Amino acid sequence: MNTSRLEAFSDGVLAIIITIMVLDLKIPSGTGIADLEPMLPFFVSYALSFIFIGIYWSNHHHLLHAVQKIDGPVLWANLHLLFWLSLIPFTTAWMGEHVFASGPVALYGVDLLLAAVAYYILVHTLISRHNENRLLAKAIGSDFKGRISIVFYVAAVVLAFAHPWASIALYVTVALIWLVPDQRIEKKLES
Repeated sequence: MNTSRLEAFSDGVLAIIITIMVLDLKIPSGTGIADLEPMLPFFVSYALSFIFIGIYWSNHHHLLHAVQKIDGPVLWANLHLLFWLSLIPFTTAWMGEHVFASGPVALYGVDLLLAAVAYYILVHTLISRHNENRLLAKAIGSDFKGRISIVFYVAAVVLAFAHPWASIALYVTVALIWLVPDQRIEKKLES
């Protein structure tokens, strides 16, 4: 089958995830700027998670444009990724609610780690289905960004119990690494 239904479904799920996250932002009781201050942890959590969802959406888009067909294992690998991404509103809200406490920061990192692993599985499932066309495998290459992200997530989860703000810094670092959309696939498609 072609990729259009998978793309449409994934886009819809990601849009719902972002909607759920923004609906978790509570309205301040007052009308002054100072009334927004208690909302800062919620907003910072939301902004970081919004960026991560955007990164996944962008890279997922590029990934699926490099292939022409999908099958059952690809559908399940994609659902696996969407499962972990669908938990981001929960971990985001918990982290914001408890002002970046150790447990919520660690769980947020576990969620990000498992989403990264699920994306890795999706990529390699697609590569295995397209052996005749090595374009995707060549475009992904050694996947340094993907591997270093997983290392940073593991370090951040462990670090969260002693220094949650250092974990947040590692999450931001991973987001910055991926903020510029991954051009590997686009470059290979153009050549």
